[in-house]
Amino acid sequence: MSDPARTATADSVDRSLGQLVASATAEMSALMHDEIALAKAELRQDAKRVGMGGTAIGVAGVFALFSLPVLSFAAAYGIHNLGLGLAWSFLIVGGAFLLLAGLLALIAVSKFKKVKPPEKSIASAKQTAAVLQGVKPHPRQVGDKAVAVARSST
Repeated sequence: MSDPARTATADSVDRSLGQLVASATAEMSALMHDEIALAKAELRQDAKRVGMGGTAIGVAGVFALFSLPVLSFAAAYGIHNLGLGLAWSFLIVGGAFLLLAGLLALIAVSKFKKVKPPEKSIASAKQTAAVLQGVKPHPRQVGDKAVAVARSST
């Protein structure tokens, strides 16, 4: 008689090629699903961090905006304490802000002038369009035969 333990191991070792391919495919599919789940979890965590960071930057910007008038008055009164008239002190602070705004506007204009269209993407799109223009559509049946074939297939 044959040994039942030997028969069980022989069955697991002697699987067909189709069974091996099916098993490998199932394992690869499970691996891909696990990798996708891991990527989703990492992205969720990163999105939470970005949200918290963006909120912190927004709050910091609000506080900086609120501090600007206070610091402007402090600078004007500080200049006034040096012996200059109060009106001149405020004009100096206002002029400094205008000078800073003009400098930042010049920097912005120089950066905007450096912006160029996406040349590689445009070239790729033109190349794809040129290739697709040469493609001929698949011939279809026209007329009553096409209607009859369509009705018979449904």
